[in-house]
This record gives sequence, C-alpha cells and structure tokens, in this order.
Amino acid sequence: MSGDMGEIQRVFDGAECLYTRQQVQAAIGRLAKGIGERLADANPLVFAAMNGGMIFCAELLMLLPFPLESAYLHASRYRHSLTGGKLDWKVEPSHCLDNRSVLIIDDILDEGHTLAEIVDYCSRAGAREVVTAVLINKKHDRKIWAESRCDFIGLQCEDHYVFGYGMDYKGYWRNAPGIYRVTES
Repeated sequence: MSGDMGEIQRVFDGAECLYTRQQVQAAIGRLAKGIGERLADANPLVFAAMNGGMIFCAELLMLLPFPLESAYLHASRYRHSLTGGKLDWKVEPSHCLDNRSVLIIDDILDEGHTLAEIVDYCSRAGAREVVTAVLINKKHDRKIWAESRCDFIGLQCEDHYVFGYGMDYKGYWRNAPGIYRVTES
C-alpha cells in the first residue's frame, strides 16, 4: 500500500510507547514458558496469523524448546484500514488438522471476530484442541471473543489504536520495535 508518507511518519513521531521492545520480549518469554508447559508433549501445529502475528510468532517459536510444526494462515478484516469488516480468508490452513493440537498465534485480541472464526475453522477441520496466544489484549466491552477464552495473553492495553511488533497503522509500522499508541490520526 502506498500511503501519505508524511502522515505515516507523523503518526510514529507523535505516538506514545506503551511497551518497549524489552517489555514485549519479557512478555513473550512468559508466554513461551506457559505454552511449553501446556503443549511440550502435544506435537502441536502452530499457525501464525498473518500479517500481524508474524513478528510475535517468530520470536515466540524461538523460545519453544520442543518439536512442533509451523505454518501460517491469513484471514483479515482490516485490509489497511482502521476498522474491521467482513472476514476475508487469503490463505486457509493447508495442513491436515485431524486430531492435532493447534496453536494459533495472533498479534491482538480486539473484538475477537478474526480469532473466533479461525478457532471455529480449525475445530470444524478436526483439531483435537485449539489453543490461542495473543501478544496484546485490548480492554473494552465490544468483544465477541472474551479474554477468558484466550489461552495465553502477553500484555494488556486500553482501548486505543496501537501499532508495532507486528501490528500496523494503515499497513505501516509493523516493524516498530515496541507497542505504540496512536495519539493523532
């Protein structure tokens, strides 16, 4: 996506850092410990939910000291906009899920539409269990997928538009080395 690069830079320059890279990495370490305790003997199939989950997933996988298979799926509601719409499957899971433990790694639990549909898809495809891990949970009352249904949550944030560490602002700043709150748009 080609955007107004002046606006894109201004958003980053004016953003508030909610979590530094070190704080995010510490949270990922805590998640890896919990996931390891739960799935070390499960021969899990791990899916990174693209694009947002790719950075989080890569760092998390490096901390999981047991055999696993990894793949990706791509379902999106945002398409470089700031609000979500209908779920669009760009890449569905291509592995056989029959009787598998499946771990879905995603960047953020906002309202939960995307995560709920991915979990439902994997369950219908025969997964024995579907475990979820998100880097950040956005706290508000619009959720259709409650935090209590998410197995592993790294960090919390208030109901702000956030970017960085895989999450984007209009397609940009997934590479920001922390989690930032947009203070202007």
